[in-house]
Amino acid sequence: MATTEQSPTGSSTGPESGPAPGARRTADRPLLTSRLTGFGTTIFAEMSALAAETGAINLGQGFPDTDGPESVREAAVRAIRDGRGNQYPPGPGVPELRTAIAGHQLSRYGLHHDPDTDVLVTAGATEAIAAALLALVEPGDEVIALEPYYDSYAACIALAGGRRVPVTLRPHDGAYHLDLDELRDAITDRTRLILLNTPHNPTGTVLGRGELAAIAELAVEHDLLVVTDEVYEHLVFEGEHHPIAGFPGMRERTVTIGSAGKTYSLTGWKVGWITASAPLVTAVRTVKQFLTYVSAGPFQYAVAEALQLPETYYEELRASLRARRDLLADGLTAAGFTVYRPAGTYFITTDIRPLGASDGIAFCRELPHRCGVVAVPNAVFYDDAEQGAPFIRFAFCKSPALLEEAAARLRRL
Repeated sequence: MATTEQSPTGSSTGPESGPAPGARRTADRPLLTSRLTGFGTTIFAEMSALAAETGAINLGQGFPDTDGPESVREAAVRAIRDGRGNQYPPGPGVPELRTAIAGHQLSRYGLHHDPDTDVLVTAGATEAIAAALLALVEPGDEVIALEPYYDSYAACIALAGGRRVPVTLRPHDGAYHLDLDELRDAITDRTRLILLNTPHNPTGTVLGRGELAAIAELAVEHDLLVVTDEVYEHLVFEGEHHPIAGFPGMRERTVTIGSAGKTYSLTGWKVGWITASAPLVTAVRTVKQFLTYVSAGPFQYAVAEALQLPETYYEELRASLRARRDLLADGLTAAGFTVYRPAGTYFITTDIRPLGASDGIAFCRELPHRCGVVAVPNAVFYDDAEQGAPFIRFAFCKSPALLEEAAARLRRL
């Protein structure tokens, strides 16, 4: 293969390799694309590093401290031993998993999906979000996102060249609520897509049937697409999860995102998926094939088995997490925080102002040194950091013993 002499920056130095007329030279421009200006290391990496450095209990990053069901883990081992998935799996995902995902949507929600055309397996929900936004958003399109939002939403909208329009969930009466009038007012003739998340991270809000029906009506009225992140669908403690794809007029305009990580406590496997109409899946798959192409081959077979676990598994999971939620919520209340007890997910948002503080970022950076516990500041999930400044998030997907120890440490505050 022919070679070209390279400069230290990686650009060619031959006589015909100069920059195009008007182009800025590498030395004159930042290395990171301007679309991600302002995006640095994620807050989860920073707080987890701080937990490791100080030996603090990490209630910041949302991963369980115990592995998922043994039968599912053994299914992955069996797949590896049997040579299933050790080489490239099919681009859309292994047929067994796509069939199981379609069966899950049908049996639980009455949503019919052809596993061959309406299901796409992804490298976790994060890739599903990225692929969907990169596929569906043109530069200049407006994307409405519920604020506070998972940090990858903002980055993926920016990578697509879209403009993020936040609609803020606001706390009152012990929970966070969506203002439907504010959502309606946010829609313009440039709005392309509404990015939903229910159950909602970090607030724990579960959108009710009435709220989702109103959002669906707005989407139909304004001919908008909806991308909905439903990875916490099985972690609902009060109320009920309703996929917006099941509402009138939404089947052909909704991309629904699911994941095995949260439901089966196997976050490291990174197995996610989308379900949607065939044209939407085709659009998202066109992008996804150039991101990871495929991933997690043997784990896909195991997740196919996980999706067929009996209902008792989900009942026990919810009961266990509800008890842990209440344990930590009571401990945080005793420590002096104002606590917003979540209806879903495995995160609790708290207000630090009763403790005489108002800067959540500074508070979280000091907390490991003060009492040996790590949390995450909600300000990083807002466009206007002041909106989220006094709020911080704790994860309760940990063992009861660890949560009790964390609660005891927090009482030192």
